[in-house]
Amino acid sequence: QVQVAEYGGASVQAGGSLRLTCTASGNTWHTHCMGWFRQAPGKERERVATMYVGGGSTSYADPAKGRFTLRIYQERGNDTLWLQMDRLRPEDTAVYYCAAGKCPTGLRDASGFVNWGQGTQVTVSS
Repeated sequence: QVQVAEYGGASVQAGGSLRLTCTASGNTWHTHCMGWFRQAPGKERERVATMYVGGGSTSYADPAKGRFTLRIYQERGNDTLWLQMDRLRPEDTAVYYCAAGKCPTGLRDASGFVNWGQGTQVTVSS
């Protein structure tokens, strides 16, 4: 079992920056991928950025490209994933979720992420 927890959400002004942090612990040797998703009020959950934890590719959704950066640090079975968000916009307002999984069908398929955190709120005001 993998436990995922995220934090770092806050209220910021448009144009500002925020860094979200996610920790994965437990049987992380089964984890092949980690990433961030978000869900705005009244909208479906969408992928933000995902990556393979053992190296390899990182995939950004179009709204995140050029503004968000994904980084990972691994140490003795504990993974820490950061999402650096710059030039934030009001449309980035959402609950952000960290997730981990095996991603057998690729980084863009959310069904490959089976362990989810509780979410952290990001609010961007204009």
